[in-house]
Amino acid sequence: MSESPAFQPEQILRRLVAEDVRFVLIGGLAGQAHGSPLLTQDLDVCYSRDRENLERLATVLRDLAAIRRGLPVDAPRMPPLDARTLRASSLFTLQTRFGAFDLLAIPDPGFDFDRLTRDAVAMEFDGIPIMVAGLDDLIAMKRAAGRPKDLAALEILGALREELDRRPRPKSAPSGRQQADD
Repeated sequence: MSESPAFQPEQILRRLVAEDVRFVLIGGLAGQAHGSPLLTQDLDVCYSRDRENLERLATVLRDLAAIRRGLPVDAPRMPPLDARTLRASSLFTLQTRFGAFDLLAIPDPGFDFDRLTRDAVAMEFDGIPIMVAGLDDLIAMKRAAGRPKDLAALEILGALREELDRRPRPKSAPSGRQQADD
């Protein structure tokens, strides 16, 4: 893959969901899902590292023709992206036939798949049902990363948080219990 293919994250997500891979969308696309106007050219996910999930993920990576991104042309041949290889590391930056795809088992200290699923939000991306990291978790991960591009995103995500905090909260639904009139 010498040329970068057109970025089509929906194609990657569709395959992950079809194969029943357990993941949470993080990174720039997760920010967009929450309302950020920042553009991104890669898909970032945090994935479950249980054996069955890694097998399903490896199947998707084969379908996507995924290869490691950024390796020199003369680099030694890397092991295949199978479940064992996925288990051996926690970060993979990949190029697929649908664009850049990053797998992060531990996006930042204190964050992993189980932690992120607690506050993840069910959303649709191009009609595909996925779990997206909660806004507060995205903010915490951007703050921890501290790169210039993350600090810029942090400003926008912080503004989104402030806007959401200003909105009136929906009233609680009645409990369904009727109180007896005396």
